[in-house]
Amino acid sequence: MSPAGTAGGASGSGIDTPAVRRVRAALADLGAPHEVVALSASARTAAEAAESLGVPLGAIVKSLVFLAGGEPVMALVAGDRRCVPESLPEVLGMAGPVEKADAEAVRAATGFTIGAVAPVAHATVLPIAIDASLGRFDAVYAAAGHPHCVFRTSLDELRRMTPGVVSEAISA
Repeated sequence: MSPAGTAGGASGSGIDTPAVRRVRAALADLGAPHEVVALSASARTAAEAAESLGVPLGAIVKSLVFLAGGEPVMALVAGDRRCVPESLPEVLGMAGPVEKADAEAVRAATGFTIGAVAPVAHATVLPIAIDASLGRFDAVYAAAGHPHCVFRTSLDELRRMTPGVVSEAISA
């Protein structure tokens, strides 16, 4: 399938919601060259996004929020990999047990709902760990604030646009 439209198009796709506008503004401020794209189908899961874009599952960036020692942290993980949450405190220089954040904690920390969490434009500054395996792809796709919206990026751009630490230890 091909994208339904880009910024300014795809009526009813979520492309003009406040959350997507926030992501678009952040990308512009960060000098990111790619536009937010509205897909004709949901990209709420990595598998849905990969199918909609016609790309390998690993080229989808999963933005996962955890609590490490009670503090929200984010892991940006390739769609075909599993996050290793117990590695996050060491990678991020933190301490404490790690648990998956619930929907309320995700929204409070990021300003986004689960299934639409972008790696940028968060409500709070989050420590971020980035899966080194995303480097297998020239282009990867991340959520852009709405379940139908994504943007193209790369491992190098994610590293530049976020306070992220690239690590091989956060995924398996």
